[in-house]
Amino acid sequence: MPEVIFNGPEGRLEGRYHHSKKPGAPIALVLHPHPQFGGTMNNKVVYAMYQAFAKRGFSTLRFNFRGVGRSQSTFDNGQGEMSDAASALDWMQTHNPNARSCWIGGFSFGAWIAMQLMMRRPEINGFISVAPPASQHDFSFLAPCPASGLIVHGDSDEIVPVESVDKLAAKLKAQRNITVDYEVIKGCDHFFGDHMDKLSKSIEGYLDKSLKG
Repeated sequence: MPEVIFNGPEGRLEGRYHHSKKPGAPIALVLHPHPQFGGTMNNKVVYAMYQAFAKRGFSTLRFNFRGVGRSQSTFDNGQGEMSDAASALDWMQTHNPNARSCWIGGFSFGAWIAMQLMMRRPEINGFISVAPPASQHDFSFLAPCPASGLIVHGDSDEIVPVESVDKLAAKLKAQRNITVDYEVIKGCDHFFGDHMDKLSKSIEGYLDKSLKG
């Protein structure tokens, strides 16, 4: 799990990168939760997603948004972080020019950024969105959502009410040409405190199913 430093739009960004030994391996980028509320690339949900992709042969990157850890610059309310994510994807594509597919994953704030990046980068053909902050941010830009994916949420989420994510998932599921799986974990809060096993099982099961297809 080598540490990497790459250039972002406002300075250097710090990441952890797993490079697959398989030729033409798919790539996956995983984005962390809100920088102003303690979110980093070492968040346990982010790490679980990262591991799930890496174990399945993906070249996988997680990184710290600007102003977090050793990443330079300061928090930019989502706009700058969106640019950081685009730079991270560029870096991955440079190192994996023959990747056969591209996935994005994000937790909370990171899920919001991930879905925006997916709208701008047509090469992204799969997503995993954990606890997307549908009550705090407008997701209407997903019209239409360009790729199939998985949404996971806890029904006891105290930060993002499950009802707001229910509506988002229903809207995406109604769209043609994509399939969105939606899993609600009972008794689970925003941080998946006692439910990491269920979250990991959900993510890994979805990836296994998708990669067989």
